[in-house]
Amino acid sequence: MSLLVGKQAPIFKGTAVCGGDASGLNPDNAFVNISLEDYKGKWVVFFFYPMDFTFVCPTEIASFGDHYESFKNLNCEVVTCSTDSKFSHLAWRTHERELNKLPYPMLADFTGANAKAYEVYKEETGYALRGLYIINPDGEMVYSVIHPESVGRNAEEILRVLQALQTGKNTACGWKPGDKTLN
Repeated sequence: MSLLVGKQAPIFKGTAVCGGDASGLNPDNAFVNISLEDYKGKWVVFFFYPMDFTFVCPTEIASFGDHYESFKNLNCEVVTCSTDSKFSHLAWRTHERELNKLPYPMLADFTGANAKAYEVYKEETGYALRGLYIINPDGEMVYSVIHPESVGRNAEEILRVLQALQTGKNTACGWKPGDKTLN
């Protein structure tokens, strides 16, 4: 694996479903081309999920939406991605009540190029595993974790990890903001 913490993150890019109007009634606000380069100077939580219209995926996607303001307050943007099309993302956001007003972009990766660049593309299924990456403001990957399809991620734990990374210091297991760091 060439994708390691401490190296520059691959540039993700493509068309995403963005904005508060997931109904499709305002298509000018629905599809936006985005890239990692759009987030220079910010922290980024970039995470993959297997497919739209599945069971585990909306629970974690909605949870990251519920915690979005906490990420934003830490100068961090959240972007999610799957190998579904932008049209599938829009339909899912319209169908799934918890995703209607998702405050962050859902990047379409229909060719799997982004999933392959981030080394989470599962050839035998044609979709991505649950890879999650924290990228610092300089574009360096500082955190990486991959879960199997059946295990969702915890937005509160990712917030804790982000806060620990932002201290720039050694933090103990279970460290929380306000706790002492290690020398």
